[in-house]
Amino acid sequence: MSQETPPRTPRCRLPDAPDYRGVEIVRLAPVPTPADYLAAMALANAEADRRLGEGCHMLLSWYDRDRDFESPQHASECHVNSAIPGYIDYALYRDARLKIDVEEGRFVFFYLPVDL
Repeated sequence: MSQETPPRTPRCRLPDAPDYRGVEIVRLAPVPTPADYLAAMALANAEADRRLGEGCHMLLSWYDRDRDFESPQHASECHVNSAIPGYIDYALYRDARLKIDVEEGRFVFFYLPVDL
């Protein structure tokens, strides 16, 4: 009689999607579409002012799909095999409370409310 070895289960399950609990997600589809990152950032900052209070927030991270550029730079280098891009992970682990998604991921901005 042989004993079967139970399958090994990983000790830590890596997340396959970001945990957005506590983060307000705002999707913007402006008409006309923003010409570039700077125009999209102006829209996102205005929306953050409305939702978090004028000047009462800090931009934590962002992504520009047009240029495939993120901030903080190189944040995704540690996430090559991860389902969660580095700029998202960076924001969530620094308590981002607002995500503004312009044109379904074309530009994404994460904000943290601050008390002045």
